Amino acid sequence: MTALGALTVTLGALGFSQAAGSQNVFAPQPEPGKFVPVNQAQMQMSFSPLVKQTAPAVVNVFSSRTVKRRANPFMDDPFFSQFFGGSAQPRERMERSLGSGVIVRSNGVIVTNSHVVDGADELRIVLNDRREYDAKIIAQDAQSDLAVLQIDTKGERLPVLPIAQDSGLEVGDLVLAIGNPFGVGQTVTSGIVSALGRTNVTDLSSFIQTDAAVNPGNSGGALVGMDGSLVGVNTAIFSRSGGSNGIGFAIPAELVGRAVESAVKDGEIVRPWIGARTQAVSSDMALALGLDRPRGAIISDIYKGGPSDKAGLSKGDVILSVDGTPINDDSGLRFKLATLAPGQRATLQVFTDNGREKTVTVKAALMEESPAPDAREIEGDNPFAGIVVVNMSPKLAESLDFDPYIQGVVVSKIRSRSPARRRFRPGDILLEINGRKINAAKDVARAIETGNDRREWDISLDRGGRIQTGTIRY
Repeated sequence: MTALGALTVTLGALGFSQAAGSQNVFAPQPEPGKFVPVNQAQMQMSFSPLVKQTAPAVVNVFSSRTVKRRANPFMDDPFFSQFFGGSAQPRERMERSLGSGVIVRSNGVIVTNSHVVDGADELRIVLNDRREYDAKIIAQDAQSDLAVLQIDTKGERLPVLPIAQDSGLEVGDLVLAIGNPFGVGQTVTSGIVSALGRTNVTDLSSFIQTDAAVNPGNSGGALVGMDGSLVGVNTAIFSRSGGSNGIGFAIPAELVGRAVESAVKDGEIVRPWIGARTQAVSSDMALALGLDRPRGAIISDIYKGGPSDKAGLSKGDVILSVDGTPINDDSGLRFKLATLAPGQRATLQVFTDNGREKTVTVKAALMEESPAPDAREIEGDNPFAGIVVVNMSPKLAESLDFDPYIQGVVVSKIRSRSPARRRFRPGDILLEINGRKINAAKDVARAIETGNDRREWDISLDRGGRIQTGTIRY
């Protein structure tokens, strides 16, 4: 008897038999609602019904902006201008770009990428049926790369693409990408989910990776699941040539839905925080902490009086999960927190510095604007003339793209061609002026008023975490 025959006998002895054409009981069984094509008829199945259902909600976004190009600097000099002619006035040119968008509310609310509409003077939306509308930006957020637009439909209800509440996406699932690549017109490509939770693309990310062809112009377009819902907004490609290499990224639906809700309700895309600065756990850190592998986000700083401080979290704690979602690094944590509504309570699984795990409930909150900014521009005959100083708060820091943990009196802006331009930098924290401690923006003004006749100024400031002390002769 052959080895195969012996195996057949053994299976029969165990009570298993397989008639010709019957299903192999040992083959991997498909999940409910998902299956692998097994015959010619199934191989010839088409996405056409799904495209007809979803494509009308995907639009083209055309933006234009006026860009001023600096004039030739020689034209400022009368000697050169008489030879070369021309004008010292800056030249203007119109810059146009295109992208895609998705109608998510029947009254004309559209979601797209922030970089598609950034700086636009004019926005034009072209629907699937070629109708055109002017659009305005309700809100945009560069960090999440999302923008929410509104068009006036005159009361007409437009087709929408519902945002997936719980997409249940898994690696290997089929998806469609719908957009306007290179401006050729609406295009549909298909592929699979190549990976989930890609956090090494931007600081605030947990991208869906797909091999569906995504090209320039697809930005802001739809990534559609097989149930006809919006599972993501296409936002980036990984390519050295600028074309599709089978590595495209989409912002997941849970963040898209939160951004749309926030924009419609509040007129801005708000991202709550928990008042904890974190970083990814490296292999060496995991070994030192006693973790079984590198995972989670370790807390390196806590904002005093913030949500984490109130919840009892400490420096050195490692956040392992948020509401059951595993956290692999700090980008993944920021993404998960961005999907929470202000005031929403989140359950954190935390690994403490004593090697134990605990569950902590944290209330996500909006960044505070306390103290009030009290912005002051310094003028007069002194080395500070031209700087704008403010009382820093987490909310103001975020709006200025500064570190939200900065506290104190900060140089927020410096006027061009001012005495302060070569001495100070935006982000400098003023600590002392002529021996006077600086605790508020008004202290800067007072210190300068009392020293206006001085030609030497003793200054102490914090620049990037380093204290610098010196004397300015003016």
